[in-house]
Amino acid sequence: MKRWMLALVAIPVLTAAVIAPKQYVRDQAHSQLNFVAESRMLDAHGTFDKWDAEISLDPANWGASSVVITIDTRTINTRIERRDAHLKSNDFFAADSFPTATFKSTIVNKTGEDRLNITGDLTIRGKTKRVTLPTRLVFFDAARSVGRVKGETTINRKDFGIAFDSNLNPISDEVKIQFDVAFTEKK
Repeated sequence: MKRWMLALVAIPVLTAAVIAPKQYVRDQAHSQLNFVAESRMLDAHGTFDKWDAEISLDPANWGASSVVITIDTRTINTRIERRDAHLKSNDFFAADSFPTATFKSTIVNKTGEDRLNITGDLTIRGKTKRVTLPTRLVFFDAARSVGRVKGETTINRKDFGIAFDSNLNPISDEVKIQFDVAFTEKK
């Protein structure tokens, strides 16, 4: 009788372990996180040199999938040192006070053959807003535990307390965020 009861308890536990989403991390050499902020004189194209992505995927149940992205705001890089220093200042990211920005998914929906909408909470400068990342699943090989996603979205910088502007060179409130993330199974 005890064996029978043990088997009944073990089956759901083992089944859950088999169908649990797989854990992945970004392939740093083949991933990019970029932004573009338009301005009158010269658009600011940039990236962050240090950021991580933790990805949990279940292709059989995309709703069980999740994404967490952590960005080191102190590593903003537009290839113009003076502008980078200004972007790290309190006028923009306040990187000394808020060294990280995060995105934590709350919902992952498959919207097409190779399309996902990843909705979650984006936190910048301690302010959190719900955003959706329209994403294309470029490649996913579950057997080899590798894949790649890419997409872009637009946020309003003022939603995150980034309100600085210049009379000489006005900056758009809208900032485009572009991502191209290759990932491998977490070891």
